[in-house]
Amino acid sequence: MKKNKFEIMWFGRGGMGVKTAALLLGETMVQEGKFVQAFPEYGPERRGAPVVAFTRISDSEIKGHYGIQKPDVIVILDPKLLSSEKVKNVINNKTKILVNTSLSPDEIKKRFNLNCQVNTVDAFFISRETLGKNMPNTPILGALIKVLNLMELDKFIHTISERLKLKYKEEAVQKNIEAIKKAYKEVK
Repeated sequence: MKKNKFEIMWFGRGGMGVKTAALLLGETMVQEGKFVQAFPEYGPERRGAPVVAFTRISDSEIKGHYGIQKPDVIVILDPKLLSSEKVKNVINNKTKILVNTSLSPDEIKKRFNLNCQVNTVDAFFISRETLGKNMPNTPILGALIKVLNLMELDKFIHTISERLKLKYKEEAVQKNIEAIKKAYKEVK
């Protein structure tokens, strides 16, 4: 996505890594020389409750500090949230949507009456297969990098690896990298 500034809204549930994905993408884009804001919308967060996070990426300094109202991109980690009013209210025909689902983009468009670009990837399946648990945040990042053409995959992998190594053991880092690569290849 070649644009001076764009905004992403992330929708998921507590425990899915929504906030972490938004922050990881932001940190990666800072390494690319971009100006970034990445933050969650706080409320009564708890495991399983709906969670929203934001990532704002720009070629120039970002002066405003506020929640995103009209995102260019929406990332849905829990496909059930597509029917929520909060999601419906921010979609327009220019929005790009990436959904964690086994359904095809056409099936999602038809089911939710969407007239915009929709991409899908089964991040739940990929995370269970590679990580051994339902943690769709790193696979969805791999799909997002490809959909938005943000950077070369190898460069993204290197940056993410360095960040993940600060918190996780090498085996966990490698499993997350495998999940990212798999989602990058499988996104529709």
